[in-house]
Amino acid sequence: MKLNNTLACVAAIACLFAGSALATDKSWFPVDVESWNPPFDMNSARTTVQYTPTGKPAAPLNICVSVPHMKDAYWVAVDYGVTQEAKRQSVQMTVLEAGGYTNLAKQISQIEDCVASGAQAVILGAISADGLNNLIKELSSQGIPVIDFMNGVTSKDVAAKSLVSFREMGAGAGTYIARKHPTGSGKVKVAWFPGPAGAGWVEAGNQGFLKAVDGSDVDVVDTRYGDTGKEVQLKLVEDALQANSDLTYIVGTAPTAEAAIEVLKQRGLTDKVKVISYYITPSIYEGIVKKEILAAPSDLAVIQARIAVDQAIRILEDKDYIRHAGPKLAVVDQENAASFDLYSSVAPADFKPVFTVE
Repeated sequence: MKLNNTLACVAAIACLFAGSALATDKSWFPVDVESWNPPFDMNSARTTVQYTPTGKPAAPLNICVSVPHMKDAYWVAVDYGVTQEAKRQSVQMTVLEAGGYTNLAKQISQIEDCVASGAQAVILGAISADGLNNLIKELSSQGIPVIDFMNGVTSKDVAAKSLVSFREMGAGAGTYIARKHPTGSGKVKVAWFPGPAGAGWVEAGNQGFLKAVDGSDVDVVDTRYGDTGKEVQLKLVEDALQANSDLTYIVGTAPTAEAAIEVLKQRGLTDKVKVISYYITPSIYEGIVKKEILAAPSDLAVIQARIAVDQAIRILEDKDYIRHAGPKLAVVDQENAASFDLYSSVAPADFKPVFTVE
């Protein structure tokens, strides 16, 4: 049975790297999502509903999408989701990337320029949880709806959210470890890499992870924040290993996990230190199949991105819409990787970032 599972996983990877036919031919809907009510509060009650997008808009629409960067496969997957849905719905779209989580002022100015050029709605993957609140309020007052997706903002002036709980993403990774090391089983040490300090998804993920391991024999001995560029994470992992000679786990962002695999191989620590990511990318999925990574929760990034586009269309056409929707989370590990719908979460291997849809 294990051999068959391994072969199935290898076949899944082969499909991923063969091209995009499977991803583009398969309809993404209907899909089960969670709806928060009241919206915009992750602590609100939620119900599961089946999400189906609206039809093509009756008149031409122009949407601006702003993301922190395109430096890793996660945001490439987001770009794939928004641009593919824009093409499917015949919507004009401009995608902007600010170059990194330190470039808040650039993200703000890019959005302002995009709106000045005629964008009717903004889909926002925010660099900061509250750093764009004034801009969001200003756009809302101008009748420009802002859809908060992926990262999360604290503003109540957004028109909609296509957003999961990154607290639960962090909790998914933490729970996975905590179940392996309950109280009394023997202490294990973890280095934890939440991502760039100040980003809404990072703070939520950090809270979820720490709460999930609390009360277990998991001891978080080192926490290091940093941009999700791989070079930054590589340095952080090296520093953590230098400071902690007896780690059992490295847990963090996808670039953290990718960097950790390389460093652990170089130092001969692969069998000693285990790796977990708290979201999934093609490299993370491949690492799980190859048994280099234990597990990773998935927030179904491609689906989130597609839903955000549909929300924008519905708002601009004055149609009913779910104000706060997010796909149900899944935890992918070495046991279930073969059956996981990969293209709900990642872009095909041959996809190149798209910045304009006419």
